[in-house]
Amino acid sequence: MTVHTDPAALRPAAGPPRRGSICLVGAGPGAADLLTLRALDRIRAADVVFYDRLVDLAVLALIPLGTRRVFVGKTPGHHTWPQERIDAAIVAAALSGRRVVRLKSGDPSIFGRAAEEIAAARAHDIPVEVVPGVTAASAGAARLCQPLTERGLTERLVIATATCRPGDDWLGLADLARPGTTLALYMAMNRLPEVQDQLRRAGLPDDTPVEIIAAIETPAEARLQTTLGRLSGDGGLGHPAIIFVRIAKVAAPAPLPVQA
Repeated sequence: MTVHTDPAALRPAAGPPRRGSICLVGAGPGAADLLTLRALDRIRAADVVFYDRLVDLAVLALIPLGTRRVFVGKTPGHHTWPQERIDAAIVAAALSGRRVVRLKSGDPSIFGRAAEEIAAARAHDIPVEVVPGVTAASAGAARLCQPLTERGLTERLVIATATCRPGDDWLGLADLARPGTTLALYMAMNRLPEVQDQLRRAGLPDDTPVEIIAAIETPAEARLQTTLGRLSGDGGLGHPAIIFVRIAKVAAPAPLPVQA
């Protein structure tokens, strides 16, 4: 059962301050059996778990019944829980002596706003730990049964996002789309025309294969095989989704025959 908790209830009680701890736990892409054993251990030992909308119900079902749960969901463009509020809430819970788990989809260190939460914990001298999780690039490639790298063809993996902080310029893809590269694009479904334009400017032809997989390892999982030329019209899968673009190495020209 989901409990929507008032953060005021997590403020430190009167008396000598006690330090709890904060653990950022990667929940993986959705399926509960992709959690690491360490992640499961931290979830079971927690006094309070903060989670967002991308954590699958199958993972939430592993939280013990007596553990307090706090939903800190954010949807694109509607941040009821801005990052600063989340930071303050997990710090307040830890300062009251609780073992805090901040449960994040995928891996906390990959586009998971982990840096802000680690900094908030350290600013208050709270022990902080990061438990890695299966990120969408790994999970998506596994579901498609396609390796992220392939010897002799794609020997470089680039993980990038198309969503930046408000006001920041997106650095784009021109310097990333090189032969021998697999591009794994996170949070890019709302910028497909720009992705298409930048990859074309990088010299990729319109028949370059593109694969999109959404809601990985959940009942709503959906897949799409398309091409760069059709990409701008393929936004129907929605969020969360990852886009794969494999740019194989250009074959070396055959040596010229030696003239006798």
